Amino acid sequence: MVNTVFSNPSSLRVATLLYDNFLGTSATLPVELLRTAEASARAHNPEARRVEAATLSIDRQPVISPSGFDIIPSATIADVTQCDIISLPALWRNPRHALNKYRDYIPWLQHQAKLGATIIAVGTGVCFLAEAGLLDNQPATTHWHYFDRFQKDYPQVELKRQYFVTQAGNLYCAASVNAMAELMVHLVSRLYSRQAAAQVERNFFHEIRGSFELTSYFSDDVQRHPDEQVVQAQIWFDDNFSKPIKIADVATQFGFSMRTFDRRFKSALGKTPLQYLQKIRLNNARELLQKSNLSVSEISAHCGYQGTASFGKIFNQHFGTSPTKYRETVRAKLFSTR
Repeated sequence: MVNTVFSNPSSLRVATLLYDNFLGTSATLPVELLRTAEASARAHNPEARRVEAATLSIDRQPVISPSGFDIIPSATIADVTQCDIISLPALWRNPRHALNKYRDYIPWLQHQAKLGATIIAVGTGVCFLAEAGLLDNQPATTHWHYFDRFQKDYPQVELKRQYFVTQAGNLYCAASVNAMAELMVHLVSRLYSRQAAAQVERNFFHEIRGSFELTSYFSDDVQRHPDEQVVQAQIWFDDNFSKPIKIADVATQFGFSMRTFDRRFKSALGKTPLQYLQKIRLNNARELLQKSNLSVSEISAHCGYQGTASFGKIFNQHFGTSPTKYRETVRAKLFSTR
């Protein structure tokens, strides 16, 4: 089989599968977010990967969404040998008809998964991954309205009802279009950069946010850690982040050497104590920039930074914009009730 769709093997090859009753937004938004990220990344690095996108079906016949928009697929699955990202949009109402009509997607998805493609499924689009057996003994989520039926149809899948996003290797499930959008920002930061992700957020969201909260994101490689000493250190950081802090002193306070303190934090949370402290400070600073009239200097001091310049530098490194610009962007996008 010859790949007649993607011309450049070094590009980011993105395929969206189409089927009857797909939700249009869930089909178009991933590509729109990726193209925005590409433009942002290439402005700083001309070598950043270009996005090549294709809409695929089992034939080239138009597919009609519930909103009445006709989409003519750009190719069929037979035209594609390998993808980097595959998007499975959400379906309106019962997905069973689409699952039966588009059975040819099943072996194609199995093959793409073996080749290492990242597959993103939204809402009941997750059923295609379950039908392919790719979620057997793996965490998954779907739209809340379909929880019971999904669990009945796919008892071998570990349904995570309390999570909006799940990850099992290269397989991602999002419960809704909003959850998928946040997932795409997460992936953009990995595919391009944190700055590109921040640019996507500025264009598509009313505020710039951090990574997923633990209550909304389940990853098969992130454990809810049982390290009680690290938990106690986390609580201490949460209560004292506004004070001048020396990480070595905190390590001693909790009976750790610096080397062990770093290792235990990384094992439990995937970040060092300093990175954890930085996250708390930046999240609080961002909240104050959004909702208070404190000056940037006052916010800097309140969040434990020794000077406005160092605060601005760290904020820019994480969010791709200055504190002042961030405040202007967020407040300009808030709706007034008066």
